[in-house]
Amino acid sequence: MMRGVNPRQIERAMKQAGIRTKEIGDVEEVIIRTKSEEYVITNASVTMMDMKGQKTYQVMGDTEIRPRSASQSAQPAEEVIPEEDIQLIMDQTGASREAAIQALKDCGGQPAEAIIKLIS
Repeated sequence: MMRGVNPRQIERAMKQAGIRTKEIGDVEEVIIRTKSEEYVITNASVTMMDMKGQKTYQVMGDTEIRPRSASQSAQPAEEVIPEEDIQLIMDQTGASREAAIQALKDCGGQPAEAIIKLIS
């Protein structure tokens, strides 16, 4: 901590600037996968910082770097659909959560196309 800096003043200034932080508890591990390696972070401490809707994560812990086998890296990653998109589809069409997710998958994750698909 810098000498002469009040942590409360820093927190207040961050809030005024639209920056929010949150500690994420009970983290078991964090895994970052590249095409050739996995960075496995254990005993992790994770802080999420939201700067006007843009989220960043600070991760600290013990890191192990492991190579990925050809079969691991050849598998397609599980498609992640943003919660905001699912909620938007549900709100705009009255569709169930499952129908909204399926429509987004069918439309390559494009919310506008998914809405059109569900209402036509």
